[in-house]
Amino acid sequence: MVHTREKIDPADIELKDTVVSISRVTKVVKGGKNLSFSALVIVGDGHGVVGFGIGKAKEVPSAIKKAIEAAKKALVRVPMAGTTIPHPVVGRFGAGAVLLKPAPDGTGIIAGGAVRAVVESAGINNVLTKSLGSANHHNVVRATFAALEMLRDPAVVARLRGKDLEDLVGAPAR
Repeated sequence: MVHTREKIDPADIELKDTVVSISRVTKVVKGGKNLSFSALVIVGDGHGVVGFGIGKAKEVPSAIKKAIEAAKKALVRVPMAGTTIPHPVVGRFGAGAVLLKPAPDGTGIIAGGAVRAVVESAGINNVLTKSLGSANHHNVVRATFAALEMLRDPAVVARLRGKDLEDLVGAPAR
């Protein structure tokens, strides 16, 4: 199934940013070492729109500013079922994998580090997560976004299959 990403205009929404990591990186050149900083930032509106960006500069504030600008250009909309996600999903990137599972109301966000920053920025309030493999912040964030992009809205899936939403989900529990 081909999934087209909808273009989201960052000017239309109020975005909050979260700095996930700042790394000091060096480049060895003939005259010695060039120091710079790399920043990984998550931006989101708390209502299903989230993005991430990486920025590099000689000073930390400049790196963060560049990362925020990159994140605003890479926003994605996350389908949600109330305060959680519609179905379990595993996202993979490099050596990292992230499992996201829906949770009932009142569970909260069971996540750590980079995954927590992403799901909080997306506005998901009840979710169970497990980070598998790599602990590298960049790989974990990209794996989380891979998982979020794999999520499908139940109404859209029902329409594609030519069924009613009730047929797809099953009879309501009594």
